[in-house]
Amino acid sequence: MRKGEITAFLSMVFVLLVSFVLGILEISLIRTSAGMSRVTADRAVFSLFGGYQKALFEDYHVFAFDGSFGSGPFSEEQITGRLHYYGSPEISHEITGVQFLTDGSGQAFREQVLEYMETRYGVSLIRDFTGLTGQWEEECIRGEEMKAQEESVMADLEELRADLSQAWTAGEARPEGGQDAPEEGQDVPEDQASLPEGNPFGCLEQIEKSGVLSLVMPEEMELSGLEIEQAGQASVRSLASGSGTFPHRQGMDGLEEKLLFNEYVLKTFGNAVSAQEREEGSPGRTLSYEAEYILGGKASDRENLEAVLLKIFFIRMAMNYIYLLGDSAKRGEATALAAVIAAALLIPEGTEVIEQLILVAWAAGESIVDIRTLLGGKRAALMKSADTWQVSLASLLTLGSGADGLSGEDAAGGISYEDYLRIFLFFGNTDEVTMRTVDRVEENLASEHGLSVLRADQCVTKMELLNTSQTAGGITYTFPLYFGYC
Repeated sequence: MRKGEITAFLSMVFVLLVSFVLGILEISLIRTSAGMSRVTADRAVFSLFGGYQKALFEDYHVFAFDGSFGSGPFSEEQITGRLHYYGSPEISHEITGVQFLTDGSGQAFREQVLEYMETRYGVSLIRDFTGLTGQWEEECIRGEEMKAQEESVMADLEELRADLSQAWTAGEARPEGGQDAPEEGQDVPEDQASLPEGNPFGCLEQIEKSGVLSLVMPEEMELSGLEIEQAGQASVRSLASGSGTFPHRQGMDGLEEKLLFNEYVLKTFGNAVSAQEREEGSPGRTLSYEAEYILGGKASDRENLEAVLLKIFFIRMAMNYIYLLGDSAKRGEATALAAVIAAALLIPEGTEVIEQLILVAWAAGESIVDIRTLLGGKRAALMKSADTWQVSLASLLTLGSGADGLSGEDAAGGISYEDYLRIFLFFGNTDEVTMRTVDRVEENLASEHGLSVLRADQCVTKMELLNTSQTAGGITYTFPLYFGYC
């Protein structure tokens, strides 16, 4: 046995060392407990966002989970309750920010669509269109100008309507059997100043009276009668809005972004031409002409189709009118017919005005056949030539009579109906196009998958949480957490 001793200094050193070791152990225990709280919260949030709406992703390539969990009304308590269910009952969760698909006029929806399109197709998908936007704009401007000119023409026709109607219906104004439209350069003898059978302005008058659909529908095409309850659409109704500030994609409205989103619309939703390729349109969907709805936002397929076709009509009419002005042979035919009409009405000084009216009506008649071509799934020549012009002046006289037999021929290298939808989508209001796309997603999920309680303004894409837990030693630990699909 040996005698041991320890000095006061060594005692103090020993106490300090033991205290240090115990302090390190306690700090490690606290940090480990805090880390476990973070891991537990992360696991719960990952599980929550892992429960994304499957049909929304599979059909539309967009991630979001239903914040109401199929119950209808949304509440934050349901989300925190679900987090506790996923293994964090000892953690208190406070939602400090949440983003829905419809926030910012569908910003979250648009972001995910662009990410999908870039990943799936890349910018090569739209490379052929990036250089055409200037031409598209010029065509749309010409269409608007022609719309204004058509209104002026209809006003002029209104002044002549009574005289024209009397001349065409009076027995003495037309010899038995009528006569054909005069050939180019043909003189009109004073004793033969009778009107040809038929009315060159009939197509314009019918469009003014019954709408463009009354003339442009191909015989084999059946017009959809589907319509929706417009007040319930996400683009119209009052929406729930999220809270907080989240990172978001820059340059959402750039040239490439607009073209990519529009291609998503054309690839995902049907239109009047694609609906004909399926025997019953889009089975289970509440509208057949969905791209037209995204452009027009009206309640019925008929209204949306008519709105789109009217735009196409004026664009085609402008291009056709420009061609007629430069075609001396056709202008000669129009001049000869104008002379006949002016002589029959006893207003020879009105020949020039009537000639311009005939040219506009002729351009309109050609446009009607162009639209029949487009609705038939064929292409119409962008700029007309003598070879691609389809309506003769004689055919114009009976166009729209019900048996004109004009359906239009496919023009190689021409423009299709889908091309016009692409143009209108590009110049459409970005927010309106995005939200109407959300309308169709919401409606289709309800009609095709039975998700009638699902609302886009309850579909969560991003969330921020402030979490509080008790660590070892009874210390309160508070930490933030963020998760988003993109």
